[in-house]
Amino acid sequence: MTDVFGNYVIQKFFEHGTMEQRKELAYQLAGQMLPLSLQMYGCRVIQKALEVIELDQKTRLVQELDGHVMRCVRDQNGNHVIQKCIECVPTERIEFIISAFRGQVPTLSTHPYGCRVIQRVLEHCSEESQGQCVVDEILESVYVLAQDQYGNYVTQRFPRQQGEKKGLEKILQV
Repeated sequence: MTDVFGNYVIQKFFEHGTMEQRKELAYQLAGQMLPLSLQMYGCRVIQKALEVIELDQKTRLVQELDGHVMRCVRDQNGNHVIQKCIECVPTERIEFIISAFRGQVPTLSTHPYGCRVIQRVLEHCSEESQGQCVVDEILESVYVLAQDQYGNYVTQRFPRQQGEKKGLEKILQV
């Protein structure tokens, strides 16, 4: 999984293998989520697994990242895994990820990797499931974010995900 070429073989097994093969491979990931998520090739295997394995296995594996979310978000490899978690796992099963962002949204939005993660939250989580905190924190810092080299992407994404008119109205009310 961490080999420059071997990771492609494992990804192909996840993609084209039988359900039994996928289950066994996912079983092999147990206990290895954090180190694989932070590794250049391992993070690609984790992302592919999250796309194709059954929801119960996804949930168990993703739970291993609880307590390590911010480390992953700030990592050049780990941020992709957190993005994939947000994309592929129902929000109610990754509440610990969204909770880790409380009080951190402006800081994450101005981070080269964090801004991507916050954009995925806006794209894949409803306002209610975002705990309203993500939206509120963006609105509180909208002028600073709009001027930041990374935060501007979050600011641009915000109205699109809120419904163009509604999102712009919220920004203008600040």
